[in-house]
Amino acid sequence: QVQLVESGGGLVQAGGSLRVSCAATGDTFNRYAMGWFRQAPGKERESVAAISRNGGTTDYADSVKGRFTISRVNAKNTVSLQMNSLKPEDPAVYFCAAVAAAGRSYLPAPNEYGYWGQGTQVTVSS
Repeated sequence: QVQLVESGGGLVQAGGSLRVSCAATGDTFNRYAMGWFRQAPGKERESVAAISRNGGTTDYADSVKGRFTISRVNAKNTVSLQMNSLKPEDPAVYFCAAVAAAGRSYLPAPNEYGYWGQGTQVTVSS
């Protein structure tokens, strides 16, 4: 099974950019579709972005479309989330997640993910 460790969170001013990354170990990375989720205090965890096993298919929450970009480098067992034009509503703990997927272009539903990292905090100052 895969283990996930996020990094790259921190404090950024509103309108700024931040990149969070997730390193996977323990299994063949390209077997897994990957996703980024976030959870703010008092709110439910929400899906932010997803990427297929081969990186060819992506999807985003409406709230981040055009601002966030998910990408992966299978040779380096990493998935990243580039966050631009950060807004006051973006602060949260950001989690990466994985699910073994049969299809190389398949995007999982948010409730399909079975492996989770510990999260990294993103804070946006106004």
